[in-house]
This record gives sequence, C-alpha cells and structure tokens, in this order.
Amino acid sequence: MMDNLNHDLKIFAGRANPELVARICGHLGLHVGRARIETFPDGEVMVKLEEDVRGRDCFIVQPTCPPVNDNLVELLVWIDCLMRASAARITAVIPYFGYARQDRKSEGRTPITAKMVANIITAAGVDRVIAMDLHAAQVQGFFDLPVDHLLASPVFLSWYHKQLPELGRIAIVSPDPGNLKAASYYAEMLGGDLAFIDKRRQSGTKVFMSTIVGDVVDKTVLMFDDMITTGGTVAEASKILMDRGARAVHIAATHGIFAGAAIERIAKSPISRIVVTDTVPLDARLDPVRDRLEVLSISDLLGEAIRRIHLNESVSSLFDKGGNGGKR
Repeated sequence: MMDNLNHDLKIFAGRANPELVARICGHLGLHVGRARIETFPDGEVMVKLEEDVRGRDCFIVQPTCPPVNDNLVELLVWIDCLMRASAARITAVIPYFGYARQDRKSEGRTPITAKMVANIITAAGVDRVIAMDLHAAQVQGFFDLPVDHLLASPVFLSWYHKQLPELGRIAIVSPDPGNLKAASYYAEMLGGDLAFIDKRRQSGTKVFMSTIVGDVVDKTVLMFDDMITTGGTVAEASKILMDRGARAVHIAATHGIFAGAAIERIAKSPISRIVVTDTVPLDARLDPVRDRLEVLSISDLLGEAIRRIHLNESVSSLFDKGGNGGKR
C-alpha cells in the first residue's frame, strides 16, 4: 500500500505557505511535487509542472490568506494546470479559506462572496476540497463537490492538556454568545468553568463589551476562536477579564491573520499567551509578541486526511465531534 501511496500521490505547494507543505510531506514520507511558479512583470502568474501527473491523485496546498486575491488566483492557476496535465483527481487543500466571513447578506446590496469564490474554485476543475476551521460551517455547502472540513480543536486540546498542571483553575470564555457552543465543548474537554462576554460590534474594527456572564476570578482564562484578524476583540476582552479578576488570559485561534494594527493592539494588551496554528505563515511582524506566542502545527492532521482520502479510507474520525456549531 505504501508503494501505491508513493507512486500515485502527488502533493504540490503553492507559494502561500510552503513550510506547511514540507511538514505535511515529511509526515507522509513524500517529497513535495516539483513545479516552477513565476510572476511575470505585469503581475500574471504561471505554473509549470516539472514531473508527470497523468493519472495521479494530486493535492495542491494553498491557503488563500493575505494577499488573499493573489493567493486565490494562484490556486486557480494550479488547479487548471493540474487538470490540463491529466491528473486523475485534484484536491484543493485550503487551510485558510479567505472570504469565508462573507457567507450571507448582512444588509442590502451586498454580495455573498464566499459562495462566489466556491463557484470559481469548482469551475476551475477541482474534484474535492479540504478546509480547516471555516469561519462559518455552512460554507461547506457552497461547494457542489465533496468538502472535508477539519477542525484544529484536537491540536489545541492535546497541547492544553499538557499545560493544565501549570494553569491552575481555568475558565473557558466565549468572546461572544455566538461562539458559546464551541466554548462549552472546550470547557467539557478541559474540565474548566464556562463564561461568555456580551459583545456588540460597532464596526469592522471596533467592538463594545460590557457584561461577563460567569466567574473568572483567580482563574486562567482560555478563549478559543477560529481566527485573530484585527485583534480588537481579543485585546478588549483581555482587559475586561483582567479587570474582573482573572489571573491570566490565553487566546487560542486556528488562523493567525494579524491584519492591520493587530500586533500593536495585542502587544499593549494583558494577554499572556497567544496560541495559533500554522495554517498561514507567520512573519517578522510578530516579533513584538514573539515571547508570548506558541505556534502549533496542523501538518500531521492534514497529512493524515490526505493519506486517507488518497487510499479511499474514512476521514470521519478526524472530524471533531464536539459540536462546535455553525460559528466554527
């Protein structure tokens, strides 16, 4: 079976996160597929495969993280290239799916961009999608093809179970009522108390927080979310929690986007630990909070999903059955 795995399975790396792809291939004992990617002077992207993929099971790993549009177009070019090279099956592995937050019409005269992007990826010729911690689980239904939606919760739980002796009494706090189901799951799995913050969003970067429902006094607070984007929510929440008697505040998020002034906000906040995964690359901008940062890899999880899909085995056991609800 391993011979079939080595011969038939090809994993290629887009330019968005090649380090993650190297770790996935290391887990599987494979080399990264050989290809050349060029950007022409006018900004156009060209992909040239440097090995045969005819009749092979091909996976292209490319998160559509910032710069979102550039990485999305590169993913589409990869899919078209693999299709025209006669790959037997093409799976797009999208650890971070950009535009996932535009999943509904929140007001008049606005698009549902997540659906449009799903349509474009489907039309490009992909056969299957693997995604990690979609902002809204219903985005799976935007694709008219199989989608394996993996969650990073097993990775977080494994790490935090090892930290429990040092954390003391813990409280799992939902940064808003919409994330309460996920927080409840983590509270059950880690044996912590449950609380949530009444959050009202004033704009894309400003939130208003007032009431904390639950007891956080003298406890280490853990907050889990799918992503940290502008950092406004977690920075403000950490200040309120510390003012209300929390001993320390940890923030865990699958996708560390850290857009705009996020690093500055977090650096000025009382957050003592930031835990993210490697779904997107983390660069030198994070140096001001590097001493508080822990990066966990989801490469083994993605690698196992790829292996099982390639061998037509069930991947359902990799799904978190904790009931994270539509928010995650």
